[in-house]
Amino acid sequence: MKSIIKTLIALGAAAASVACMDLEPQDQIDDTKVWGNASNTQLFANQFYGYLRGFRPSESANYMNGVNDGPHSDYRSDLLCSNTVNVFSAGTNSIPNKDDNYNNLYSRLYRTNLLLARTEAYRENTDYAQARGEAYFFRAYLHFELVQLFGDCLLVQKPLDVTSGELQAPRTPRLDVVKAIVQDLKDAAALLPETSSDNGRVNRYAAWAMLSRVALYEGSWQKFHVGGGQNTDESKALFAEASAAADMVMSADYELFHSDELGDMDSYRYMFILEDEKCNPAGITKSGNKEYVLVRRYHATLKHIEFNITHALQNNVGYITAKLADMYRCQDGLPIAKSELFHGYATATSEFDNRDNRMNATMLKNGQAYWNNDGKWRTTWTDEDLANSLTCNSRSNSGYINNKWCTERQVADASESYDYPVIRYAEVLLNYAEAKFEEADAISDDDLNVSLNEVRKRSNPKMTPLSNELCTSNGLSMREEIRAERTVELFLEGFRIDDLKRWKTAEIEMPGDLKGIQFKGTWYETAWTNQTRPVGDDGRIILYDGRVWEQKHYLYPIPGDQRQLNKQLGQNPEW
Repeated sequence: MKSIIKTLIALGAAAASVACMDLEPQDQIDDTKVWGNASNTQLFANQFYGYLRGFRPSESANYMNGVNDGPHSDYRSDLLCSNTVNVFSAGTNSIPNKDDNYNNLYSRLYRTNLLLARTEAYRENTDYAQARGEAYFFRAYLHFELVQLFGDCLLVQKPLDVTSGELQAPRTPRLDVVKAIVQDLKDAAALLPETSSDNGRVNRYAAWAMLSRVALYEGSWQKFHVGGGQNTDESKALFAEASAAADMVMSADYELFHSDELGDMDSYRYMFILEDEKCNPAGITKSGNKEYVLVRRYHATLKHIEFNITHALQNNVGYITAKLADMYRCQDGLPIAKSELFHGYATATSEFDNRDNRMNATMLKNGQAYWNNDGKWRTTWTDEDLANSLTCNSRSNSGYINNKWCTERQVADASESYDYPVIRYAEVLLNYAEAKFEEADAISDDDLNVSLNEVRKRSNPKMTPLSNELCTSNGLSMREEIRAERTVELFLEGFRIDDLKRWKTAEIEMPGDLKGIQFKGTWYETAWTNQTRPVGDDGRIILYDGRVWEQKHYLYPIPGDQRQLNKQLGQNPEW
């Protein structure tokens, strides 16, 4: 049976050289040995889980890289940079002759369609419900990737062969593709079980959660790109779909991860580095986390992350920018420009005072003890561990030192094994709040309290909640406050650049300099004597300048080889 499965996959892959997607081979496989058996069909469906976004930078398509550079990575946004200029962040990328994201997405769509087509005769057989539900989910997931990257795309809902006319068809308008995605996710939810029998497997609430993401994304696109900031009939309907789907998940048995033993700040920090063995002071493992709705699974012995995520992000490659640092609100719920609690930048740590605890959980402060895989390990959380810790020196790179995704467990390089949260409950709550606001250009305090404020108070139980009165009395924009909350909560999880695109604010946020800490007139000016980067008129370190953003950058270009194969694909605007 395994040989048959491998043969099916191999024959589909061999056909990929004919056009932009894998085509059904003319050779016939004995269907009864695979599709006539529900267990074998489920084994075929298991490959779909390899399509999910994760940590690894070496996956065959970089749309899957949630942390390292890829289309969804914060390295392509205004929040994070590295020791080299990212061409997508700088706005200097060009049309590629080949794009593996394009090829692989269609190759994978072929396989989801193959399962659905071959099991159509068994659609009333409940033994096939899980596999068919997974196929609908992943067909939606892959089409959504195409919409985010390329906009209009070929909507493919059946396995095609080399004679299929669809191979030479023009692209389907993005809104029609999204409507098909929404229907696929509803079909998936109807077939999938309420709870997953296996950690990491999709259930009906993962389908609803993904629907909330898709509908919010396209509702925003229709409102801000098509409607010029005003709701259209389509955007209002999509926002309603998004909040309703999120509400379905909010009625289920998910909850924000929190441990009284870990505390408010460290609950957020340790959630991202949970493993199947002791990895935090409370001894909580992955099984204690009910926030992750869908994960890309990793395992300490069976499947490591396989790149040194701790070294790659902690005090090394990842330079957090001032844009993110300034976005964390103070404990009175106000931005730093309006809060009397903000202590300014005079010392190396003063700007961390009275701020959102997620700032302190996400970044290391100068002089703070920390543990990483440079040979200094935290394994028992004792005074001896503290004596063997490292000490953060923030006088490097941007001056803002990342600590998210960085382990404290003694483990060999590249052997961390925390799960990647493809969807977590906090995102669903934030989807709900934003969709409610954008549908009506207003949101009630009750809706804020069951969604966004739940996310905020997980780390900040004493922070002033977001409310209409807070915005009105302090001259705040409710939209900007909702967006800021989303940005700080989901940093380094693959959302920021997509959010800027759907909000149509990339043209405002992306051009200009990427900046680091306040240098002029602060502790850094006297203590950081070997700082060689230029300093702007505002006194901040300039990491990279000359960045541009053109309207064409809202979508990636259609690669040259696909336009040669299908003359009707056309090209995205201004490319």
